[in-house]
Amino acid sequence: MVLSWLPIVVMAVVAGMDLAAGPAGGFLPLVSLGPAFAGLIGTWRRTALIGGIALLLCAGLGIYDGLFDTRRGYTALASVAGVTLAGVLAAGSRMRREAELASVRSIAEVAQSVLQRPVPRHVGGLRVAVSYTSAVAESRIGGDLYEVVASPYGVRVIVGDVQGKGLAAVETAASVLGVFREAAHDEPDLALLAARLERTVAREADGEKFVTAILAEMRTDERAAAFLSCGHPPPMIVRKDGSVDFPHPPSYTVPLGLGMHSGEAPQVYRSAFAPGDQLLLYTDGVTEARGADGTFYPLRERAGLLRTSDAEEGLEALRADVVRHANGPLHDDAAMLLLRHRGR
Repeated sequence: MVLSWLPIVVMAVVAGMDLAAGPAGGFLPLVSLGPAFAGLIGTWRRTALIGGIALLLCAGLGIYDGLFDTRRGYTALASVAGVTLAGVLAAGSRMRREAELASVRSIAEVAQSVLQRPVPRHVGGLRVAVSYTSAVAESRIGGDLYEVVASPYGVRVIVGDVQGKGLAAVETAASVLGVFREAAHDEPDLALLAARLERTVAREADGEKFVTAILAEMRTDERAAAFLSCGHPPPMIVRKDGSVDFPHPPSYTVPLGLGMHSGEAPQVYRSAFAPGDQLLLYTDGVTEARGADGTFYPLRERAGLLRTSDAEEGLEALRADVVRHANGPLHDDAAMLLLRHRGR
């Protein structure tokens, strides 16, 4: 609102200075500052209107100062007209760019809703909360992925991180999620599900991309969770008694898309997961967030932030703490998915 009045204020100040200094002051060409500022902040129509007012003001002051007896008055008038024309063209170009940017953002939001559609808040005796923080300012879409599916074999979850950034990473993430959403209902074992994802990434990325991912499976009739890691950070389980556990796979496995370079397939492993426990799956953007002193984010020490009555409130507190630890924008996308075991 204040900036919209800036061109008028500038022209009024210039007019006052010109009247005070008289014909010898030489302030008349500065009237062109009005349409110049208007072109930077207003529409092309408003810029043209401000330019018309500036021309009238310049002509009136030139007549008052008697400058049209010489070339100075005409030169000042030509300066205002030229700046007005340039301002109108600049404003029109800026408005077109803003319209294109708004269209791109709209498309990105639609793509985001398809790629990362909202997860169910309650599924199979679990309370679910999710958080996504992009490393790119104002970005709402990236290479981190997550999904929760209620399948015939229990609740199945994936959290992953595509190598790289940009549209190529988004395309790979979309392929992984599409296959997971279908295969989670078909494959009876996590190892078979991972093999299907491996074939998809290897075929579509052609060795140029890989995806770290962790798969989890939980059944309400069991007090344990099954995991399968593909080069991904281990899950964090916050027990009902407050203890914290990071279940690791029996052996290191390569990310999805690099399985052809490793003869050992990832193995399913299990960990206790009982009512009252909390399971956090996350990407390395969380644990690799560096503080001002260069230290990584101490996830184990901050696990107590999740001990709140509301899952979303606890996850938001953890997300805010990660950003606070980084003391500025994150250098990588950070996705977190929290599951609270509520029993039947």
